[in-house]
Amino acid sequence: MKWYGTVLALALAAGGAQAADPTGTRRVAAGDGAALSDWDFRAGRLEAAGDLRLRLVREDELLPGRVHERLAQFYRGIPVWGGELVRQRSATATLSVFGTFYEGIELDVTPTLTAADAARSVAARGLTLPLDKQPELVVLPREAGYALAWRLRANTDPDAGFDARMIFLDARDGAVLLEYSDLKHQSAVGTGTGVLADSKKMSVLSGGGGFLTDDQLRPPRLRTFDMKGNLTRTLQFLNGQVALGQSDLAVDPDNVWSDGAVVDAHAYAGYTYDYLYKRFGRRGLDDQNGRILSLVHPVNRADIFGYSDSVVSTFYLNAFYYGDGIMVYGEGLPSNLTAGGQRFNYWSGALDVVSHELGHGVTDFTSALIYYGESGALNESFSDILAAGTEFFHQEAGSGPLKADWLLAEDTVTPGGIRSMQNPAAFGDPDHYSIRFTGAEDNNGVHINSSISNHAFYLAIEGGRNRVSGLSVTGVGSANRDLIERVFFRAYTALLAPSSDFSAARAATLQSARDLYGANSNAERAVREAWNAVGVQ
Repeated sequence: MKWYGTVLALALAAGGAQAADPTGTRRVAAGDGAALSDWDFRAGRLEAAGDLRLRLVREDELLPGRVHERLAQFYRGIPVWGGELVRQRSATATLSVFGTFYEGIELDVTPTLTAADAARSVAARGLTLPLDKQPELVVLPREAGYALAWRLRANTDPDAGFDARMIFLDARDGAVLLEYSDLKHQSAVGTGTGVLADSKKMSVLSGGGGFLTDDQLRPPRLRTFDMKGNLTRTLQFLNGQVALGQSDLAVDPDNVWSDGAVVDAHAYAGYTYDYLYKRFGRRGLDDQNGRILSLVHPVNRADIFGYSDSVVSTFYLNAFYYGDGIMVYGEGLPSNLTAGGQRFNYWSGALDVVSHELGHGVTDFTSALIYYGESGALNESFSDILAAGTEFFHQEAGSGPLKADWLLAEDTVTPGGIRSMQNPAAFGDPDHYSIRFTGAEDNNGVHINSSISNHAFYLAIEGGRNRVSGLSVTGVGSANRDLIERVFFRAYTALLAPSSDFSAARAATLQSARDLYGANSNAERAVREAWNAVGVQ
């Protein structure tokens, strides 16, 4: 997630912005009746023909006896970007089918350009293709139909504004069809002092004459690396050119930790893991206790005037989820500097920032919501929802430092934070679908429009009146927030597909509420009223 600073412009094919969908797009939200029977039968037939292939099967984390099957769409053996159906099953029946299926594809799937040609093309632009991320041939849905494309995820030079760019090159002539940022910005036990001078426990490893930030109490490999202001080494790691080892871990000689950025990154990653497990039964980002790696001090505060504005916006005024369980937390600003009238502390010093970034990891391993347009706004919103949930789980409700509230990043960016789920308009963000951002900036509004579903989540819990529609919502109440947290978590991770839009999110959360708590339950009513209030049908 890019929390703050300049948003890189999209490089789109001639002819305008990437639209919307081809005319053959089928948005599937089948929860009962004839629609469910039809799509269940159709999915089975497409699976038998090889046009749908089972990508992932997961047991439901909240309802025993349910499983969710993710069926990726293929055309003549080539994956269709964003095409996926999610089938929910019990032991005896199919209970729902959600997702996006693309019809009417007619393409020659033999590329003129090779994968090596595509790699050389991005290299010629000064981009670095990580060794573990090679070009993939895909069918790309476009407004005018479909195109055969090479999909690449390449990193920019930091002086140009470090970014992970998702690039689609025409497999025949190498033209750029679509490009957007894929960077989701945003056994010994010691004690540590956090960024805000609070004390917390540190789960670390004893060895080498000191203590290392390698969590030995939780199941995943949860480690925090101190990059010591070495931007070059940070970039080499992100580009797959070097590996980080034990010598890169943060170290303390007596297990009384005083580097607040290290303390909070390490402890808050553990807090988020605990929330995922205790609230939802989820074992980390991938539900298999996969790695969680945090990088702090990618630059030094004292060096800020030696870097370009692009480096400052990415590694000082930002935190981001890079992918593969890797978080990078920016350095913030020296205490005598402000940006936009606000002060920026170490980004790892806010629990909701850390939880937000890890939320992108959960999305990557579940619905894989494409980081562009409405699906990207839902991706961002889910991270905000997870961040708020983690705060209220671990911190007392209230206002001020180290309190759980409905602001985002308020412990790092002062005064005020960067977004409000209770009152999005206070930050100039839309709180109703009718006033959503429709421009090309910010990957077609992934951060800006996230506030719409954020506000729906808030209203479903706390209740209230939407400023634009005037509709009032009777929420379930803060004492029952876990009901709505489970509804949204299950919908976003188990039911949504990569190219889902706001309407699909409404349908999926309502389905989730019925599955968990029954038809016409207070949770379902609150969720329906909330979506109505923010104008999503």
